Amino acid sequence: MLRAQLDRISALDGALHSYALVMPDAAMAQAEAAQAEIAAGRYRGPLHGVPIAVKDLCFTAGFATAGGMAIHEHYMPIEDATVVRRLKEAGAVLLGKLQLTEGAYSDHHPSITPPRNPWHADHWPGMSSSGSGVATAAGLCYGSLGSDTGGSIRFPCAANGLTGIKPTWGRVSRHGVFELAASLDHIGPMARSALDAGVLLGVIAGSDENDPTAALDPVPDYLATADHGVQGLRIGIDAAWNSDGVDPATQAMLKDAAETLRSLGARPVDLRFPDVTEAVADWFPLCAVEAAVAHEATYPSRKDAYGPVLASVIEAGVSVSGTALQKIRLRRMALHGRVSALFADIDLLLIPVHPFASPTVAAMQTLGETPTLVSALLRYTAPFDMTGHPTITLPGGFTNAGMPLAFQLVAAHMDEATLVHAGAAFQGVTAWHRRHPLD
Repeated sequence: MLRAQLDRISALDGALHSYALVMPDAAMAQAEAAQAEIAAGRYRGPLHGVPIAVKDLCFTAGFATAGGMAIHEHYMPIEDATVVRRLKEAGAVLLGKLQLTEGAYSDHHPSITPPRNPWHADHWPGMSSSGSGVATAAGLCYGSLGSDTGGSIRFPCAANGLTGIKPTWGRVSRHGVFELAASLDHIGPMARSALDAGVLLGVIAGSDENDPTAALDPVPDYLATADHGVQGLRIGIDAAWNSDGVDPATQAMLKDAAETLRSLGARPVDLRFPDVTEAVADWFPLCAVEAAVAHEATYPSRKDAYGPVLASVIEAGVSVSGTALQKIRLRRMALHGRVSALFADIDLLLIPVHPFASPTVAAMQTLGETPTLVSALLRYTAPFDMTGHPTITLPGGFTNAGMPLAFQLVAAHMDEATLVHAGAAFQGVTAWHRRHPLD
């Protein structure tokens, strides 16, 4: 399995650029150890011997962790991130580190070649976790870890036809992971299916003495409840929010997804979602302030080593006043309360990932010149980084041009189990997640 995986990386990744670093010798040693343990009856669980890769924000002891940044090109951590340690303890084989945008913001450092969408190189591969999305979709790993501050697990899953879970904030430890914006950063799994994503989440989740913000809530056995189905689940749908400014292909996909869930026994519930205009606008200065804090040791002292986009974000963060920040915090708390209250009447919320199907690289390169495009892109993702609610991204169809489409289900805090079994039920009667590029 591992040799074939390494051969596939060697054959394909020269064009896809999904890996920042491949670790063949270490991976081979881990695979041989896993084979010996399994043969001796010491089976550690469903990830034992499985080749996994992680976003290059996650510290790996003895191997460079750059975070997409030139300033950290040669940074060699002395410890593993908690999520990496837990993968290793579960017997997973760590193939390498996956490429990302600079500091996990919106653009790559000028010295880095961005990952390319394996379905079509002209189309966007997703935001900062694009390397994770490209590698997993192209079969260059069996699953991966990404991070999501404004949508960067969900965007590459949608772009590459994958399933991904943005967990509740605090469900997964952030210890040993480069920060972009501490109170917005989420670490989560990206995989081919809801079941695979649930397995990965079950391994990396849980409290951590090294991260006091990691929740103490017990971690469910997501596989044990994966066959619960959706019978009787209340699926909240805001028809106006899901259609306003949303293109026809995405609207049709949402309608089909809702009908599939209804046919499985779920009950659609009409609702009105809180207005997110302020939340999306607030996300930018809040992320900028927190990025300025995260980079204060190297910015502005090493300003020349930064790319222009990340540098501009940090500069913007420094200029936000304390009173402006407090107003953002109060609005954020209010949104959290309003969204949480919805889950008294629903079990899941059905929404798009973004309002336009499979954007091109050329279109996304105009983001800096088109504020309305940025706001539209973040409309269905950033609010749930602001509130911390968990979401699962599920492949839901394809455009006429053969590019993947996806939707999100959102759940109450710490209810990733419902996301996994709802996703598994949907994927039990659909085959969108089984179509892969390059096959």
